[in-house]
Amino acid sequence: ANIVIGNIPQNSQTSAYTLVAADAGKHVNITTGGVTVPSGVFSVGDAVSIFNDSTSDQTITQGSSVTLRQAGTANTGNRTLSQYGICTVLCVATNEFVITGAGLL
Repeated sequence: ANIVIGNIPQNSQTSAYTLVAADAGKHVNITTGGVTVPSGVFSVGDAVSIFNDSTSDQTITQGSSVTLRQAGTANTGNRTLSQYGICTVLCVATNEFVITGAGLL
């Protein structure tokens, strides 16, 4: 794949979406339905950004067998991404992710 520094390719979604391995290094533009972080798909160091391109909150769902940790807290589980918020999900261990961003609840 051609990676251009300063370019984060977009994957636009208009309904509930589950991340796939090909999303690593990209950003998902979601308008409705939220995004699920699945198990067994990503490797340590893989990162995906998510942009909520709507005026409604979107849920970032912790998939089955996944631990989704909110950076800087002890919180795990689903997170809410508020309107026009952006976050990044980083794989830090097998089926373990850290999520951080602006508009993340």
